[in-house]
Amino acid sequence: MTTSHHQLDAWVDAHFDEEVKFLQELIRVPTDTPPGNNAPHAEHTAELLAAMGLTAEKHAVPDAEVKAAGLETITNLIVRRRYLDGGKTIALNAHGDVVPPGEGWTHDPYGGEVADGRIYGRAAAVSKCDIASFTYAIRALESLGAPLKGGVELHVTYDEEFGGEVGPGWLLEKGLTRPDLMIAAGFSYQVVIAHNGCLQLEVTVHGDMSHAAIPDSGTDALQAATHILNALYALNADYLKVTSNVEGITHPYLNVGLIQGGTNTNVIPGKVVLKLDRRMIPEEDPAEVEASLRRTIDQAAASFNPPRGGKAIRVEVKRMLLARAMKPLAGNAPLVQAIQKHGQELFGEPIPAVGTPLYTDVRLYVERGIPGVIYGAGPRTVRESNAKRADENLVLEDLRRATKVVARTLLDLLAAH
Repeated sequence: MTTSHHQLDAWVDAHFDEEVKFLQELIRVPTDTPPGNNAPHAEHTAELLAAMGLTAEKHAVPDAEVKAAGLETITNLIVRRRYLDGGKTIALNAHGDVVPPGEGWTHDPYGGEVADGRIYGRAAAVSKCDIASFTYAIRALESLGAPLKGGVELHVTYDEEFGGEVGPGWLLEKGLTRPDLMIAAGFSYQVVIAHNGCLQLEVTVHGDMSHAAIPDSGTDALQAATHILNALYALNADYLKVTSNVEGITHPYLNVGLIQGGTNTNVIPGKVVLKLDRRMIPEEDPAEVEASLRRTIDQAAASFNPPRGGKAIRVEVKRMLLARAMKPLAGNAPLVQAIQKHGQELFGEPIPAVGTPLYTDVRLYVERGIPGVIYGAGPRTVRESNAKRADENLVLEDLRRATKVVARTLLDLLAAH
């Protein structure tokens, strides 16, 4: 460890209580997605950053584009820090949108409560914590007053939960940013270099609504949907045989996460909507995956027998999301090596470079040829953090150490020698 690294660590320690308070402020403004009314959080975050001397550009996505994505309001933020010419620009991306808290909490999901060395709240671990860790890593870096080359950008975006297209995807598409390297929010015990893709489809099954007392007078859309569901779930047995070569990623799988239909208890349902989620390993071709799913649905629909005299069912399939897998780019090596080196020094154990079954915004950078990795404050696994479950939390010591790792990594890559 160099003197400069020691100085970075000391600055983070001296300002850590302030960093925790900043994270509490981020947690206390809800960003439940859906419904996705996220502009107020961006405004508050920009005010907090401004108080630290970090000016955030506010990029409001037009209402029509936000509504088309299924959200209400989005303002994405970019903080640009420019240094001497001749170096690389490194983007740090964390998302402020989160899933609704749900039930079962023993702590206020919007309280940011600290207890027994942990901070609790929705997005404490994914990923408002990394808005904090990235912000304070930048501040620690600049506290040295050392000559730096290139630049750092902090991207705070608000569309990770719905796919990212009006979050970082929108910033990239509009030419508002083009970094050379990037780090996206993740967990501190591993550096993630690849992740699964995700295909989401909406399947609408149309039957023929009728009175429950005379069910043969209609065609039950729910029975037909169940027939299709059984065919879809049967695919998971085949997916077990398709394995990935990326450590940390196993096999594809399919889940139906939402079912809607019917009008009343005493009515045969005339329409049922299924929303399915198909995770794709990096080796799979998304076009082939979608075509295969559509064939399964069509074949199951064709084999469903309506009651005698009943109408045949009609099925519509609409793609909701196609998130391509993140594949490692050769240019990510400096990021991986620096994070592994400093992570091992600060956490006292090797930091593996692995894949993850999740999908994230980082793919949108990688698809455009920008080498990126996933690294940030958090435990070893999503499950340990209770992310997207009740009592989501973050060990504060993990936040402290991850902030130091990112600060050191920025110094290694941007120092003007």
